[in-house]
This record gives sequence, structure tokens and C-alpha cells, in this order.
Amino acid sequence: MTFIRIIKDKKKDKSQIIKHAAFTILLKNIIPEPDKSFKEILDYFDKEIKLFDPSVTSSALSNAHGDWYEWLLAIAAWNYCVENETANLALLTPNILQFTIATLYVEKLYKLIVDLREKVHLTSSVQLISSNPDFVIIDRTLVNKIIPKLEKISTIDESVIELIDNAYFKFIGHCEFDDIIGYMSVKSSLRPDRRLQIPHEGSLMKALYTHLQTREWIIDPKGIKYYAMSIEVKPADREALKTVATHSITTVHSKPQAAVDEVFQVDSMQQAQLAFQQILNA
Repeated sequence: MTFIRIIKDKKKDKSQIIKHAAFTILLKNIIPEPDKSFKEILDYFDKEIKLFDPSVTSSALSNAHGDWYEWLLAIAAWNYCVENETANLALLTPNILQFTIATLYVEKLYKLIVDLREKVHLTSSVQLISSNPDFVIIDRTLVNKIIPKLEKISTIDESVIELIDNAYFKFIGHCEFDDIIGYMSVKSSLRPDRRLQIPHEGSLMKALYTHLQTREWIIDPKGIKYYAMSIEVKPADREALKTVATHSITTVHSKPQAAVDEVFQVDSMQQAQLAFQQILNA
């Protein structure tokens, strides 16, 4: 195994993991068996990398877990969409420093969100600061227009990572109000601080959707969903995520909404398939 391709030497006696190379090489370009535990896969990655280079820190490995877990789920979501002709498509999105998720909307809707941000800033001492959800769920009708022929991912190489990392680019400026079905937050583990981030993000994305609905005078919208997913979900996690979307309790004219619609424990391709049956067929 060519470990030199997955570790880059850095100064101060530390090494950097080349995440995409580690992912493809350690998986031997093979999609995991349906019942293979994702946690076991990540533990195996950690063990092999530490054996090769003990200077790789636990924090570096933990950071890599997020990307590796997202890639496994992105592959599962892509193939589910390929195999089910009416299913929507869940696409990975990069962080807010690289991309603003509102740019997926057509120019008119994007400008409404920009206008909201500017007015919040101009009329108060606060700003509308948001992060990007890990995945955006796009309506299948638009997917068929933008990517007429979806091809199944059968092996894992760096071209596949490039495909799932960059597919969102094709949808920039193309999404009408109903084309974004929902979002997913994906965490390899649910620490208390991560639990706080998820409902905050879900609440904000739903508030932005409601703002667009109001500005566009859409009387009976489909609504938007926000899901959470992790390798292990404990009862305390589910309880903590049962939080109301704050914008929905500001008036008696609307029914209170959940910030997070559903939390899924996904520790294998098989469990991912079951989760995407609910998420992508909704």
C-alpha cells in the first residue's frame, strides 16, 4: 500500500492527511459491503495511518472523519437516486468560506436573501451569519434537466470524490423556490457542541425559506425539510434535537415547526439506503 500518497510531511514534526487519497487507497477503490460498519471503517483508517506515521494527531484524524463519512453518504445518496427514477438527489456542499448556499437559487431569489442580509446589517448591530448544511436536497425534475444521465458509482477513485464534491456547481443559479427540497446535517459523532449547531442551522434555513415565501407571496408552500444524520445517535441526542424552529413561534398564525424534522443513525450503506428511502422520496 502506497502510504506516501496519503501522508504529507509538514514542519514541526507533524504530518498532514491527504484525505481523498487516504479514502480511496484504504478502501482499495471498493464500495463497502452493505452491512459493513462505518465506525469500523473509520477505526481501521485511523489504525493504518497511525501505524505508518505516529505523528498524525488524533485531532487530525477526527477532522478527516467528517469528510470520509460525508463521502460514504454522498456515494450512497447518489446511487440511491440512480436506482430510483423518482428520487430526489442529496448533494454535498462545501463550507461557507468557499460557497454560499443561497447562490443555488435563481438570481431573483438569491437577491432577496442578499437584500435581507444587508437590511439586517444596516438596521441593527447584528449580522445574519449562517453556515452551509452539509447536504442540499434537489428536486428530481431539476436534477433530470441539469444531469440528464446519472451514472451509478461502482468503484471509488479520486474522480468519484471530485464528482460528488463538485456536483453542486451545476445547480448554481438554477433552483426555483420549490427546487430545494431540504437539507441534511451530517456528523460522524454528536458532541454537545455539534448538537447545538444542528438545530440552529435548521431553524435558520427554515426562516430563510419562510422569508422567500413571504417576499414572493407564495400562499401554500410545500415546506422545506431539515435532517440530521450520525454514526451513533443516543436518546439524549434525539431529545436535544427536538427543538422548535424559532421563527415559527413568533406569530399565532403559523403552527410551530421542528428545527430538525428527523434524526437518522447511519452506520452502514444498508442503513444509509433505509434513511434515503425516507429522505429522498419525501
